[in-house]
Amino acid sequence: MATKKKVAKKIATKKVTKKVATKKKTVAKKTAAKKTVTKKVAKKVTKKVTKKVTKKVTKKVAKKTVAKKTPAKAAAKKASRRAGAALLAPAKVNPYQPARNEDFMNNNQLEHFRTILRAWKNELMEEVDRTVHHMKDEAANFPDPNDRATQESEFSLELRTRDRERKLIKKIDEALAMVGTGDYGYCEACGIEISIRRLEARPTATQCIDCKTLDEIRERQLGG
Repeated sequence: MATKKKVAKKIATKKVTKKVATKKKTVAKKTAAKKTVTKKVAKKVTKKVTKKVTKKVTKKVAKKTVAKKTPAKAAAKKASRRAGAALLAPAKVNPYQPARNEDFMNNNQLEHFRTILRAWKNELMEEVDRTVHHMKDEAANFPDPNDRATQESEFSLELRTRDRERKLIKKIDEALAMVGTGDYGYCEACGIEISIRRLEARPTATQCIDCKTLDEIRERQLGG
């Protein structure tokens, strides 16, 4: 009887031990699964946070870079646009509308082109003065080599433009003198009338479109 009890006790103990072991395994599996999920979640969160931080840092760096580089580049672009605009004939004067059978280069037409030439010359003179004042005001010894190079490039462009403006002012003075003598508006090569629209586009033109085209063809042939 005692032996049967001992056997039964052993079997019960084994069953309990087995259940405990099974439970331990299940808990261990669940814990491992939780750890895996936690790791995955942690990785995702870390990636998102890293991305956000990286974006913020990149934006800040970009803003600083733009703030540092923009003024010098903007000044150079502004000078380039201003210089290009000054070299074009003023568009403020309304196009001339000739009457039917009107004489070429009559007093009205001569006065029209005199107005254009004077307005253009005034713009160029103002631009020359602006360039001089700008170079005096902006002249500085920058410690950063990039800033110095940008400023030198800007000044070099302005000086080249100023030289072109000086030559153009001389041509305008010559054209104004021709308006005064009544020789303005005629091709110096063939003597025919230069069209009013061509003169409005380029008031210092001294050749008709055909003679100018032939000259350009000859220049290309000689250059080639």
